[in-house]
Amino acid sequence: MTVVMGIETSCDETGVGFVQDGVLLGDALASSMAEHARFGGVVPEIAARAHVQAMVPTVQAALLDAGITLADVGAVAVTAGPGLATALHVGVAAAKAYALALGVPLYGVHHLAGHAAADTLEHGPLPARSVGLIVSGGHTSLLSVRDLVRTPIVHLSDTVDDAAGEAFDKVARLIGLPYPGGPSIDRAAKEGDRDAIRFPRPFTGPHDPPLGFSFSGLKTAVARHVEAHPDVNAEDVAASFQEAVADVLTAKALRACRDEDVETLVIVGGVAANSRIRELAAERCAAAGVDLRIPPMRLCTDNGAMIAAIGDLLVRDGATPSDPGFSAVPTVELRQAQLV
Repeated sequence: MTVVMGIETSCDETGVGFVQDGVLLGDALASSMAEHARFGGVVPEIAARAHVQAMVPTVQAALLDAGITLADVGAVAVTAGPGLATALHVGVAAAKAYALALGVPLYGVHHLAGHAAADTLEHGPLPARSVGLIVSGGHTSLLSVRDLVRTPIVHLSDTVDDAAGEAFDKVARLIGLPYPGGPSIDRAAKEGDRDAIRFPRPFTGPHDPPLGFSFSGLKTAVARHVEAHPDVNAEDVAASFQEAVADVLTAKALRACRDEDVETLVIVGGVAANSRIRELAAERCAAAGVDLRIPPMRLCTDNGAMIAAIGDLLVRDGATPSDPGFSAVPTVELRQAQLV
């Protein structure tokens, strides 16, 4: 059985993981988030420099966690896209160097396929058919998934503007909460009343796309509320905004399950770590008789384990390795796990 090393550098976290036959052996993560906080968002050049500095120490830490050496590695997988161009290039260059030095095959994979594969590390292989909800800082999509490595992934819907995670960051800034907005709003919401303010549920009208997403208008509604109420309670705004997002995401995900006649919903991505989304999804899936799968919180955000997981699936399926001359692809829609 092949030990697969996964390298993830799509944004501000340097992740390395090792997976063998569907089992996570060990992983490590280095984040440059603190360096971006004063800018209120990720600065690509800072992220890229941080990846260069963190790469070798993170590989060494992951090897130590896994209890293996580089000599045990039989394949390398790396995020080839989507993501920040400069950050992706660091990971791709490192992966090529390790694969060449070790004499092992290399696989350039899609970042979002990695998020979906992260769930298999906790719950085992995906069922024959499922609906996937990917919610992150840059993506909000509903997918029809059969498997992650052979059958093309079908997009049922995507956000037309802000992704859910992007909306969390912008709303956090509006109410004076620190970056990153997702964890800040989740913490503040625990002290607030989610019924205090009835924010709109975007794209839920009779003439709207039934599975479509849009969060820009919701962000604007929060901004107008804050302008009209200078003494606003930040915890109530956080809880009410979070409730609106969780309501829309889970309702549309269950609608997709009904439309596709599937019994499994898989929610992945950084925003899947949000406690209210996890809670409401569990309630609604239980009521609808749908099996809910969400990775552990530490595997929801970007990490190397998820890239090793999708690489492991490709290796076990006998996929042809990527051409060693491939480059990063900063913008690419998820249609298949292997990009190049």
